[in-house]
Amino acid sequence: MGGRKWSLLVAIFILLIAMDAAIAQGQGNGNGNGNGNGNGNGNGNGNGKGKGDDNGKASNYDHLSTLPSGQERGFCRANTTCEFKTIVCPPECAERKPKKNKKQKACFINCSSSTCEATCKVRKAKCDGYGSLCYDPRFVGGDGVMFYFHGAKGGNFAIVSDVEFQINAHFIGTRPQGRTRDYTWVQALSVMFDTHTLVIAANRVSHWDESVDSLTIKWNGELINVPTDGEAEWRANGDEREVVVERTDEANSVRVTISGLVEMDISVKPIGEHENKVHNYQLPSDDVFAHLETQFRFKKSTDNFEGVLGQTYRPGYVSPVKRGVPMPMMGGEDKYHTLSLFSTSCDLCKFQRPSGVASTEGLVAQY
Repeated sequence: MGGRKWSLLVAIFILLIAMDAAIAQGQGNGNGNGNGNGNGNGNGNGNGKGKGDDNGKASNYDHLSTLPSGQERGFCRANTTCEFKTIVCPPECAERKPKKNKKQKACFINCSSSTCEATCKVRKAKCDGYGSLCYDPRFVGGDGVMFYFHGAKGGNFAIVSDVEFQINAHFIGTRPQGRTRDYTWVQALSVMFDTHTLVIAANRVSHWDESVDSLTIKWNGELINVPTDGEAEWRANGDEREVVVERTDEANSVRVTISGLVEMDISVKPIGEHENKVHNYQLPSDDVFAHLETQFRFKKSTDNFEGVLGQTYRPGYVSPVKRGVPMPMMGGEDKYHTLSLFSTSCDLCKFQRPSGVASTEGLVAQY
C-alpha cells in the first residue's frame, strides 16, 4: 500500500515540474514578435490551420490566470503546433479583448504558429487583407487576388455557399445621370446555418456621426442588443455552435464568430463628401449610404466553397479577372444572384435549409 502512495506522489511531482517548465517557456516566448497567421492576412487559404486565435470555446488553448503585470496567458491544447506550451501576451497588448479602449491593439494567441508567440493586432477589418469585402465593393480573395463585383442596386448575392452554411449580401446603390451601371455597396449580410440566421446590417443614415451606433443585428429575426460595457458581447448557442457578437469599438464595429464556421470583423462606414465628389456618385443630401466593410476568416475546409468570394478559396482556383488594370472585374451575377437576403437558392449555391425552415424573412432595411 505504501509503495502505491509513493508512486502516486512521484507521478504528481513529475507532472508539476513539466507544467512549470511549460509556463516558463511560454513566458520566455511572449515577446509578441511572432508572425501568427490567424488574422486572415497570412496565406489566407481558409483551411482552418490558424483557427481560434482568441475566442474562448472556439480557440485551441485554455485561458490561464493573468500575470501580476496584467498580461494574459493561454495554455496550448494537445494536437497543436505549440501543444502544452504557455503563450504570454506581450506588455504592449496585454489583453486579448481590451475593454476600456477598444481602439488599442489586442493580443492574439495562436497555438498553430511556428514561433508559439502572441502578436498584437487591431481587431478591425483590413480591406487589403485576404477575405476582405470593402468599398464599392472590392474583394480580396482567398487566393490574394483583388477584384470588383458590382452586383446590382437592390440585389442579393451569395458571397459564400457551402453545404454547412451560406453568407448572402444585400447591395444598395445609385446610378448617376449619364452612367450605364450602378455604383453599389454592401448594406447587409446574412449568415445562415442549421436552422438559424444571423443578420448584420448598416442603418440608413442621413448625416454621419461616428459616435452613434448605426448597426442593426438580428438573431433568428429578433433584434439583439450588444452591450457596450463589461465583456461588450452577446452570445447564443445555436444547436452545436456557439455564436458570439463582440464590440471592437464603442460603436459601428463588431467581431462575429460562429464556432467551426467563420469569424468576421465588420465595421459601418459612410460615403464622405470628398469621396462623393471625387467619384461623382451624386448621392442625395439626405443619405450617406452607410455600408459594411468586412473581413472573413473561415474555420473549416474551404475545398468545396462557392459564392463570389467563396470560390476563390478552392484549391486550384484560377482567377478569371484581368490583372494589371485599375478595376479588375469579376462577373457571376447570374450564378450567385439570390431572390432575397435570406434565400439559399442560386445556380451554384450548395447550402440547403432543413425542411420546414422558411427561406425568406424580409429585408432588414429597405432602400
